[in-house]
Formats: sequence, C-alpha cells, structure tokens
Amino acid sequence: MGRPNILLLHADQHRWDCLGCYGNPDVKTPAIDKIATEGVRYTNHYTVYPVCTPSRYSLFSSQYVHQHSAWTNRSTLPAGTATFPRLLRQAGWHTAAVGKMHFTPTYLDVGFERMVLAEQNGDGRFEDDYHTWLMGQGYVDSVDLVDQVDAFRCRAGRTYYENFGAFESNLPKELHSTAWITRQALKEIGNWDVQGGNLLMVGYIKPHHPFDPPAPYSTMYDPQTIQIPSGYIPEVLPGDFANHPGFFDHRTLTEEKLRRVLAMYYGTITQIDDGIGEILALLRKRNLYDNTMIIYTSDHGDYLGYHHMLLKGNYLYDPLARIPLVVKYPAGIKALGVDERLCENIDLGATILSVCNCSPAGGMCGLDLRGSVRREYVFSEGQYGTDDSPCIGYMLRSGRYKLLVNGSMENAMFFDLEKDPLELCNEIGNPAYGWEVQRHRDALVHRVLFGGTGRNYVDPCAAQLPEAKDVQSRFWALQDFINRQVEPGALGDRPPSDSGEESVES
Repeated sequence: MGRPNILLLHADQHRWDCLGCYGNPDVKTPAIDKIATEGVRYTNHYTVYPVCTPSRYSLFSSQYVHQHSAWTNRSTLPAGTATFPRLLRQAGWHTAAVGKMHFTPTYLDVGFERMVLAEQNGDGRFEDDYHTWLMGQGYVDSVDLVDQVDAFRCRAGRTYYENFGAFESNLPKELHSTAWITRQALKEIGNWDVQGGNLLMVGYIKPHHPFDPPAPYSTMYDPQTIQIPSGYIPEVLPGDFANHPGFFDHRTLTEEKLRRVLAMYYGTITQIDDGIGEILALLRKRNLYDNTMIIYTSDHGDYLGYHHMLLKGNYLYDPLARIPLVVKYPAGIKALGVDERLCENIDLGATILSVCNCSPAGGMCGLDLRGSVRREYVFSEGQYGTDDSPCIGYMLRSGRYKLLVNGSMENAMFFDLEKDPLELCNEIGNPAYGWEVQRHRDALVHRVLFGGTGRNYVDPCAAQLPEAKDVQSRFWALQDFINRQVEPGALGDRPPSDSGEESVES
C-alpha cells in the first residue's frame, strides 16, 4: 500500500461516555462502535482546553493554549505556528477540511489546501459555505441562530429558556448541518487518490447546543426511559453556581428537563453516527478503508446534569475535560482493544505524524499514543471572566487524584477519584492528602512555568484560502436574509424578564 490516509472525525461538545462503545446503555452509535472494535478505545483522554477554538488550535499545533496564545473563540493561531496538517501538506499529502473549524478569520490557513465550511458561532456563520447554500434553499436554521447569536437570542421567548434550547430543528433532515457536512465529506473521499496520502478533517457542529436534531432523530429517544449519566445531583452546588450560574440558569434545571435535553442530545449523536456509517461504507466501496487511519474525537465535553449543571464554562470536572477518542489504525499497525493510560488531545497530532512517518516540528509537545512513554499527569486550562479581568482555571489529573485551581492556589480543590469519582468531596485541607496535594501543585507549577506563556492573539486580516474571496458579500446578504426571516418570539411567547442567563462563548 501507499501512504496512509487520515480521516479525522471531530465532534463538538461530545461527552466522553455518550457512546455505545463507552458503555452508554441508551445512545445508538453502531458506526463509531465498529471503529472501536477494529481499533483502540482510549478511556482517559482529555482536552487541554474545553472551548471550541483553542481546543482545535491545540489539536493542530500539539501545543498548550498558554504556548500558542489563542485563548478564546475569537482568536488566531499565530503565523508560523507548525501544525500537523501543514507538515503533512509539505510532505506531499492532500489536505482538506469540511464542516466546523471555528477560526478567526473564517478561512484561516492552518495547513488545509481546501476548506468547505459550516460554522455556528461568530462571523463564520455569515461567511461560510453551508449557510450561504442554506439561504439559497430559502431556509434559516432559526433554532441554532437564536441559541448562538446574541442579537437573536434576545428575541427568543420563554419556552426557549424553559426547555434549555432543546427543540426539534426547523430544518428537514437533508438540510440540517450534520447531513450537509456528511455530504461534503463524501465528495472529498470520492476524489481521494487511491494511492493514499489523503488527509480529511470532518468537523461536525453537533452535538453542541442547541439540542436540535431534525425529524426523525428528534423523536428517536424516549426521555422517560433514558438513564441519566453519572454525577447528577438534585441541586447545583453553591461553589459551582458562584463560579458561573450557567448559559441557562443551573437552578432551573430539573430531572424532567434534563431528560428532554438528553433525548435531543442523543438524537444529534445518532445522526452524526449515521453519517459516519455512510462515510465508512464509501471507504470500503473504494477499497480505501484498510489503508485509512480513522479517528473519532471531540473538542470538549458537556456536564449534562453533572453537579446539576449543563453545557460548560465552570470547573474542569471530568465530564467537561474528558473526551472520547477512538482510533482505527491503518493496515500494518497492530493496535486493538482498550487503552486506559492518560493522554491529551495534543497527543493526537504527534500520533498522526508518526503514523505518516513525518517528524514533528520544534515546540510540539504531543506524545505518540503508540509509544511506551506516556503521561503521569494530564493537564487542562481555561480562561474565564472578561478580557479585561480574566480568570485562569487549571486541572491536573494523575491516575487517582485531581487538582483543580481557579484564579489562585488559594482557590483549589483536590479529589481522590478512587474514593470519590463524582468529585464531591474536596480534600484540599485534609492532612491525610497533604503530600499528594503538594506533589500535584508542584507538577502544575512546573507545567505552566516551563510550558511558555502568552497573550490572546487575534488577527482578522491573517492569510486565508481563496474560498474566502466573497465572505463580505456573503456576510451582508445573510444578515439581511435572516433579519427578514426571524421574527420576535421565534421559540416562545416572549423574552423572559428575569431569566438569569448570561452570554458565554460557544
């Protein structure tokens, strides 16, 4: 066989245990489960930053966010930063990406020769290929729009907040972003060189909120029979609520509302899985399957009721920082079963380069997942608060223990995950754990001090691919079209007077 192909299937906000192959008893994911049976399922895989854009930049660059400096969803990977797509392109691979990338500017060149985009948040949704195509069909994805864009969320009625953004999509299945992204992936694979050397990243928008699968996925799961994922408690903890009250007010979450969210969330996952099934079938039909490294992962997770919270934006508890990773390696690499060792999403780029016999660039910190050297700790960080007054939160986890620090070492929590897997008993002041607390603090300080630091970097004028030539005209055409289509109260009777919601980054 020739050079291996790389297919990176990348979801958004997919909690690690919401797949059949990870033991979830309800969600139907036969295609992803099949990848797991023919490859490796990594059970302790963590994002280094649980926000869409920074997580993707870290995946590409094999660097922590405090190294590459792109801290928020509106940030730019600094020019000259090495990425695994760029290194593969320089080595002769054909590189392309379809779906959600969440870059600033929208078509930022990170190493893909071609990008066909479907975005959700920020200027990208007014400049991308999907929403321009959708406008041509006479549609607006109004449920998603109201959830994602402040100017339209203020028009949402009370029902939107009462249901935590869980609605059937206003779009028919074939017009939904998931179906459109799958079709673009099929087109790309249909043009792959049969001799190998192809890289395709498929970025699905879902299961990121709003939880809006189209029919029939919207009614596929019965809320009353779904098992609530581990970690749900009757009320939000005071410390969690003080840290952030939630995109939707955590205090208003009930078990009934959570079940509705889960049913819709699982519907979006199964729609993605059906699309992946189509992609795998085409690989087999073209005799490309054996020579293709197939990866399924996500940028971050979702609390989904853990500690009575939903979405993200709080402490780096496991359902947020821990993400799925399933890898089928290409022919010639024997790797099967379950890998329980700790690993980070920056390790994926290093592994892809290793599989392709390409050397990483200087400054890349990822480890080859197939190697004998593995991590004693996994690390994640997050910037909260405002740009003028940011608060940095950190997670450092070893096999048994987890240290969480928010803002300063004085605001820290320490958990014994063997005894307390739901992270409810803070042992920071327990003298029995004094030595372990200090060991983890020292390791965290070492990681941050010697990993490099930097400011958030944004450059809307950075180099883009040729596809970006008409984004300004797209932007204004879509703005005008949407303003004529979306009426006040689109998802309910009237805006709430005291909903307690805050706008946070997607």
